Amino acid sequence: MSIHRHLPGKRMSEAVIVNGLIYTVQVPESGQGDARQQTAETLSLVDKVLAELGSDKTRIIEATIFMPDLNEFDQMNEAWEAWVAEGHAPVRCTVGAKLAHPDWKVEIRIVAAA
Repeated sequence: MSIHRHLPGKRMSEAVIVNGLIYTVQVPESGQGDARQQTAETLSLVDKVLAELGSDKTRIIEATIFMPDLNEFDQMNEAWEAWVAEGHAPVRCTVGAKLAHPDWKVEIRIVAAA
């Protein structure tokens, strides 16, 4: 089994590919705006990473969205539904969780086919 670490750093890699699956976790770079804006920003980072690895959002299998305030669930869903490819919605769950940075409103974990 080969493991490819995309843009590895000391703490973590931007993505990891193993057994034909891409694993990545993205957070908003700016930490500005409401949950809808931060979700859109974070999903654009997902698009960028997947494109760098020869994949795209139509190949996403699973998404886990972490949010510190589930009262902002509808805002997050507005951005998600505008972004997700028609007919290609992955399995998804949303979890209420304290995030590592107090300004973040979302953290998104993706598993996609390479």
